[in-house]
Amino acid sequence: MGACTPDCQQVHIMLRIRGTVGQWPVDLTLELDEEDWAQLGAQLKGVAPEAPAAVAENTPLNQDDRLWQVAQELLHKAGQMSGPDLLGQLEGLAGSTAAGKHLLVRLRHSANVKVESGGDAPLYSWIEAT
Repeated sequence: MGACTPDCQQVHIMLRIRGTVGQWPVDLTLELDEEDWAQLGAQLKGVAPEAPAAVAENTPLNQDDRLWQVAQELLHKAGQMSGPDLLGQLEGLAGSTAAGKHLLVRLRHSANVKVESGGDAPLYSWIEAT
């Protein structure tokens, strides 16, 4: 770690990673300062990112993309749905609870979706992103 005089400020960036590895829960917090970032960047400098392959406009969508489009259309047509109702629809659409929850999380973070607390359950509303 780099030394800092009393009148300077070091920037520390914390990154928290939560999830599971197999059946084991993971809750990891990383704290990096500017020197750590510089060392990490120096190691990555020699590695050139791969250029994405050109995608034809008429490339068929994969299953995840199709489900995502249908999930968006479902909420768009409904206008507004409660979280449990929407999850039930998404589970039926995707074929499992886990896949339905994944779509619900994607909708929650979509620029076209507004989530409000609605008493017992959140309300998901379709809005047009500007």
